[in-house]
Amino acid sequence: MRDTARAELDAAGIGPGPLRDDYLLCRGLHAHHGRTYFTATRVLPPARRPSVHVLYGFARRVDDIVDEPGAGTSTADQHARLDTIEEDLRRALEGEEPREAVHRALAHTVGRHALPGSYFRAFMRSMRMDLTVTDYADLGHLREYMYGSAAVIGLQVLPVLGTVVPREQAAPHAAALGEAFQLTNFLRDVAEDLRRGRVYLPQDVLEAYGADRSLLEHCARTGTNDRRVRAVLAEMTEVNHRLYDLAEPGIAMLDPVARPCVATAFRLYRAILEEIRIAEHDVWRIRHGVSDARKTAAAGPALVRALWARAFSRP
Repeated sequence: MRDTARAELDAAGIGPGPLRDDYLLCRGLHAHHGRTYFTATRVLPPARRPSVHVLYGFARRVDDIVDEPGAGTSTADQHARLDTIEEDLRRALEGEEPREAVHRALAHTVGRHALPGSYFRAFMRSMRMDLTVTDYADLGHLREYMYGSAAVIGLQVLPVLGTVVPREQAAPHAAALGEAFQLTNFLRDVAEDLRRGRVYLPQDVLEAYGADRSLLEHCARTGTNDRRVRAVLAEMTEVNHRLYDLAEPGIAMLDPVARPCVATAFRLYRAILEEIRIAEHDVWRIRHGVSDARKTAAAGPALVRALWARAFSRP
C-alpha cells in the first residue's frame, strides 16, 4: 500500500517533503473512513487520486468535529473548532499558509484545480447547520442542507476528474450524484442519526404516513419495522432513485479515464439502496452495505475499462 501511495504522489508531481506527508495523511483518512469511495478511486489514473483523497480528507475532518466530537464536548466547543477550521480555510483560499496538514494539502489542491472558494464556504455552512438543526420541514429544506453537505462535493471533484463537455453542462449531474450518495446514507443510517438527535427524513413525508420522531425512536430502540416508517422510507427511496437517474447522464460527460471510477461508485452506492429495498426498508436491525467481494467484483472490470481508456484516449 505504501508503494501505491508513493506511486500516486509521484505521478501527481508531489515529491518528498512536508506537502507529501500532508497528502499521505489525507489518503489515510480516506482509506480508513470512506471505504466505498476509496475503492472507486482505485480505478482513477494515479495522478488524479491524491486530489480526491484531499477533498475527502478535508470533508471528513470537519464531519468528525460535528458527528464525533468526543465525550464532554459542548456545542460551543464544536463551534469554536469550526471557527478555527474556517480561519485556516480562509488562509488556504487566500493564498496564505494554512496551519493544519489537511488544509495545506487542500490549499495545494484548490490552487491546482482552480476550485471556487464558494464550494467550501457552502460546505461549512451546512456543517454548522448540523449543530443547530435537528429536523427538516420538507424536501426543499433538506436539499438546502444537502447542497452544502453533498452537492458541492460533486462539484469540487468534477474539475479533478475532467469532462469532455463544458464543465457547466456536467455540473448539475455531478451535484445530483453528491446528493444521491448522501440521501442513500441518510436512509441507511436513520438509527445512527437519531442517536445524534437528528432526523433527515422530511417532516411532511413523515406526517403523510402518520409517522413522527417518537415512532422512529421506538423502531430504533426495539428493532420494529413499522409499516408507517416503511412507507416513508419507500417514498424517500424513490426520491433517491430519481437523483441517481438525474446524475447518471453525467458519467458519459466525464473524461474517459475517469468514467469507470464514477460508474463504480454509482453502482456500489445504488446497490446499497437496492439492499434496503430487498430488506423491505428495514434499517433497524442491520446497517446495509456492499460486501468487499462485491466491491472487488465491481472494481475489477472498471479497472480494465480505465486502463483501456488511458491507452486509447487522446492526452
